[in-house]
Amino acid sequence: MAMKSIDAELLQKMFLAGAKSIELKKDYINELNVFPVPDGDTGTNMTLTIMSAAKEVNSIDNPTMGKIAKAISSGSLRGARGNSGVILSQLFRGFTKEIVDKQVITVPVMADAFERAVETAYKAVMKPKEGTILTVAKSGAQKARELSGNTTDLITFCTDVLKEMERVLSLTPEMLPVLKEAGVVDSGGQGLITILSGAVDVLTGKVTAVDFDSKAQSISVQNRIDSSKISTSDIKFGYCTEFIIMLEKEYNMSSEAEFKNYLEGIGDSIVVVSDDEVVKVHVHTNDPGLAIQKALTYGSLTSMKIDNMREEHQEKVIKEADKTKNEIQSAEMKQEPRKDVGFISISAGKGLNEIFKGLGVDYLIEGGQTMNPSTEDMLNAIEKVNADTIFILPNNKNIILAAEQAKELTEDKNIIVIPSKTIPQGIAAIINFVFDKTPDENAVHMTEEMKKVKSGQVTYAVRDTTIDGKMIKQGNIMGIDDNSIAAVGDEIQATSLELINSMMDEDSELISLYYGEEISEESANSLAEAIMEQHPEVDVEVHSGGQPIYYYMLSVE
Repeated sequence: MAMKSIDAELLQKMFLAGAKSIELKKDYINELNVFPVPDGDTGTNMTLTIMSAAKEVNSIDNPTMGKIAKAISSGSLRGARGNSGVILSQLFRGFTKEIVDKQVITVPVMADAFERAVETAYKAVMKPKEGTILTVAKSGAQKARELSGNTTDLITFCTDVLKEMERVLSLTPEMLPVLKEAGVVDSGGQGLITILSGAVDVLTGKVTAVDFDSKAQSISVQNRIDSSKISTSDIKFGYCTEFIIMLEKEYNMSSEAEFKNYLEGIGDSIVVVSDDEVVKVHVHTNDPGLAIQKALTYGSLTSMKIDNMREEHQEKVIKEADKTKNEIQSAEMKQEPRKDVGFISISAGKGLNEIFKGLGVDYLIEGGQTMNPSTEDMLNAIEKVNADTIFILPNNKNIILAAEQAKELTEDKNIIVIPSKTIPQGIAAIINFVFDKTPDENAVHMTEEMKKVKSGQVTYAVRDTTIDGKMIKQGNIMGIDDNSIAAVGDEIQATSLELINSMMDEDSELISLYYGEEISEESANSLAEAIMEQHPEVDVEVHSGGQPIYYYMLSVE
């Protein structure tokens, strides 16, 4: 039986089915990452991104196309993690802009929405690379346009579009040699197809009910307070209150300033993040009703959550007593007088945290490998730093897009993203900040200086593969430089030394070693001695990084 249109209720089911589909298959998608490192997280990033939107979509009782579109766009935009997650959020953003004012989706509308989705996503990526999720999405848009004049049946249309995308996904190894050598298809493209397959299963009737758990697995990447050092009497405002305002009246910078001032009068730990359609609010207060009443003057509320922090305090103390993970900083940072410049950095590990704080970083976001912070994590950090200009150091190539997306959503502060791809690059960048220079001058200077640093990382392989002509077995130790896997071996120290030797040249003067949580100080010093024996003309510095997964992070300057 032909289907001529999709209404809001059906779209809601399709979207939730797509989210459920990738949640179930995220581990398989993670395994498609080219490098066999333990931080292959494309599936996780895309799942967390779509789940952020799915929770909002699932909460809509009387769906309209406008409500569904806004929930998908806003939820995915703020929940976006990693490059794949940001690109997925931009695909959703473009798609929903095309359907937001429609009553139903027909074949022509779907074709237009596909094209707008791809156009929006390509604009978000500075240097789009073919053979990736973008290519797979583009092939779907092209097929959609081709079919739009030949059929009015959405089942036939969507099924054929999906088949074309699957065909192009199978060709991605021919477009990117690194995929072919590793024997995998593009993981981001596979993630997109997994989502769309789940949605099409609802359209075709293969899936008739979606068991969506609004409490599905998530990873919180944020700073938390050490509850064991706080008594309930120290909690000034007892109710943690969160909600989203679906804007129905004019809301501009003046409105936001007024709203924030009101919240400051009834509480603290205030976070207000907004775009054109929604405002997400977090406040600690003794009277949640006042915050809710004020919010209702701007629109309707959804995703409301109120927790009694005093009641939960003792339970938190017990849970946190067993944690060995360093708490980076208080989530309730006191606002200092507004200053000209502030810094936000991504970090992982007690030692690295201390290094960044010692260099003047105002706010640390815990994350990086296996735990990419979301756009909303970035926005929350920006809200906490009371400065006119804020420099963000992503320190990971998979976090740069999320930082850029947070920059685009920030209106009251000048955000500068320094595109640091590694921890050593981030350290080099902030060291080269010069107070006498303007923000733009510093951005150029910091970026130029960090590029002079060669970065290396030592970790283990999670599967058998072939990369850069090297046969790698699961459990092998890998030394990775800025461009490729430079060393493979069975021992951490030997492989680390081989990596460093490959990075050395006649201009090298300083090697910095940041040893991870699994490496002892004695072992790190032993590696430093071995380096100095082979390269007596070079200084070697040893630092406790405390990072997980990577035995060593290092730099050669």
